[in-house]
Amino acid sequence: MLLREYGEEDLEEILRLFYRTVHVVAAADYSEEQLDAWAPAEADREKWRASLAEHFCLVAEENGKIVAFGDADGGYLDRLYVAADFQGRGAGSLVAGALEEYARARGAEKMTVHASLTARAFFEKRGYKVLERRRVERKGVELTNFLMEKIF
Repeated sequence: MLLREYGEEDLEEILRLFYRTVHVVAAADYSEEQLDAWAPAEADREKWRASLAEHFCLVAEENGKIVAFGDADGGYLDRLYVAADFQGRGAGSLVAGALEEYARARGAEKMTVHASLTARAFFEKRGYKVLERRRVERKGVELTNFLMEKIF
């Protein structure tokens, strides 16, 4: 598996991965209405482009295909998604570990994340602790997530 920095040419593949991952992997924890609010069929490409350009973003590739991506802004892990057909194969851990190392190398003493119901166990296995259960609104729809933190 190859881990590399994000390039703008990756945007469309990342958006497809994000949409499919949310709608397939998180379907057991969220309703269809919640999934559509979280990951709409038509993404705001300019918002994504700007956000990924501003953050430190990594992609994991297998045979030339992006199988995971994640990005961080300082000590905040903003996004971490693994392709639905690549769950449990180490891609998420590879990306998360590299983002944590990046933050630590730049002086962060901890990493925080807003983890979904689906991702909570993954982050707990990595040493993150739940600080708060939250209810957030996306497009008028309420979703549950967790503010989590890992002290380095």
